[in-house]
Amino acid sequence: MLMLTIAAVAPALILLWYVYHKDTEPEPRNLIFKGFCFGGLAALVSTLISGPLLNMGFYTTEPSTFGEAVRISFFGAAIPEETAKLLMLWLLLRNCPEFDERYDGIVYATTVGLGFAAFENIIYVISAGANWVDVAFTRALFAVPGHFAFAVTMGYYYSQHHFRGKEYQGAKIKMWLYPVLLHGIYDTLCFFSELSEALSLLITLALIAFCFWLFKNTRARILKAAAENEYVGAGPSIHTTGYDINHDWTDHPEDQ
Repeated sequence: MLMLTIAAVAPALILLWYVYHKDTEPEPRNLIFKGFCFGGLAALVSTLISGPLLNMGFYTTEPSTFGEAVRISFFGAAIPEETAKLLMLWLLLRNCPEFDERYDGIVYATTVGLGFAAFENIIYVISAGANWVDVAFTRALFAVPGHFAFAVTMGYYYSQHHFRGKEYQGAKIKMWLYPVLLHGIYDTLCFFSELSEALSLLITLALIAFCFWLFKNTRARILKAAAENEYVGAGPSIHTTGYDINHDWTDHPEDQ
């Protein structure tokens, strides 16, 4: 049981370590632990959303067509899971004085997202029985990095809304919508590869390409947020690189 738990949790902890050590002002470890636990709780909360959606007929647990695969990907996974993660992130940060830098949004969101991934991984690995090594390896390559990428996207826009809300209203919906879209597309490709043997290789290659794009985009967001990190304390706002954070951000159209 110990080996199974380590195999399930280790990928999430490695990615969390990467994000944590990119922070110029590391967050309190007790908050990181709390966020990780909140992520595990989000896995349970998501069932309170997916369950009613299943009962109302929004999706089926055994998709046999491509349309049903899309429905279970979004209504059975992406929407309930990303909604639950965002709820837990909000509960974690709503009265948090430590949330004082732009990069912090990514740190805390990935903490919640990887806590979710670790809890989910434990369930899958234990349920796999004798095939637990294969399941742990496959999920370490795809599922956990996927949750990581969705969380980085959520955290990036969560910070944009928190620190630049008045001038960047779009971030309010993007911090939920973009993770849902990425998650839904990822799961849809996974289901498609199982539904069509003739197209399985092509779809698998598409899934790998999508995961590579996710990783590249995620890394770019992490490095960008870390480079533009900003501190907002009780006194005047300052920028960690020496520039005023009240700088005209219209010079960065990619954030619009």
